Amino acid sequence: MSEQINKLIMLRILLTTVLFSLVMPDKALVQSSCALHIASFNIHYIVPNDKNDDWGERKQAVTRVLKDIDADIVAFQEMETFDGGHYSNRNLQLAWIQSSTSGYKNAATGDPEIFPSTQPIIYKAEKFTVVDQGFFFFSETPDKIYSRQWNGGYPYFCSWVRFRSRCCAKDFFMFNIHNDYKSRGNRLKTSGLVADRVEKIAQGNLPIIVLGDFNAPKGFKEIRLLEAIGLRVVPSSGATNRILGMHILPAIDHILISKEFRPQSEIKVWRNRYDGVYPADHYPISAKLRF
Repeated sequence: MSEQINKLIMLRILLTTVLFSLVMPDKALVQSSCALHIASFNIHYIVPNDKNDDWGERKQAVTRVLKDIDADIVAFQEMETFDGGHYSNRNLQLAWIQSSTSGYKNAATGDPEIFPSTQPIIYKAEKFTVVDQGFFFFSETPDKIYSRQWNGGYPYFCSWVRFRSRCCAKDFFMFNIHNDYKSRGNRLKTSGLVADRVEKIAQGNLPIIVLGDFNAPKGFKEIRLLEAIGLRVVPSSGATNRILGMHILPAIDHILISKEFRPQSEIKVWRNRYDGVYPADHYPISAKLRF
């Protein structure tokens, strides 16, 4: 009799274990589903009569590379039909991406009279919601829209979004920057400003991503100023842009993350050509992260 009771007890334990495994998802699967695949893409201005980077020739390649990357979130720089640093209601690149891709919503954009629309961040709405968004310009008056840099140069800025992950209810910040390519003095002041603003905006120890076109390689002071606030550069290999068709510089487009993120691999640099056409003079970069 006791042997039968023991068998019944063991059977009950086995059934309970099986049912529990069906109801409760595997921890590894939960972590995998909450992974982030993020990308940064300097898409290049639309400049009238620019024969080297004609938008009409490039736009199909842009769509194809975005579909190949299939990132959850993409931060863009230089998404402007060039109007010389003043607000414009035209954003032909964003309109094209909206019409030629699916599943994405726009963040870090709005009425260009009150919110600069040239550094939008698109995201998969099924995976994230937007909690907050904002911007600041790299100048003596960062909160003044389109304010010029310390030396009077072309306006550069940071767009940012606070996202909430639907799968794990975690909030995180993404800061999307485009730094000056001409003046190192401006770049250094910008990095100091970004470090200060990131700490002020992303309060409460929330995870942080800072990405974009830094116009400076890893190891330069422009990057070290951001590492000094606890961010680390996700490793990458090789050039992220072309100059006169050549790979002259090391990577100048970067992804920096706070300690709450763990990169799953090095940054991938998408040097794809489509029917012989590059999407832009910069290559998109992407990385897969986990909380």
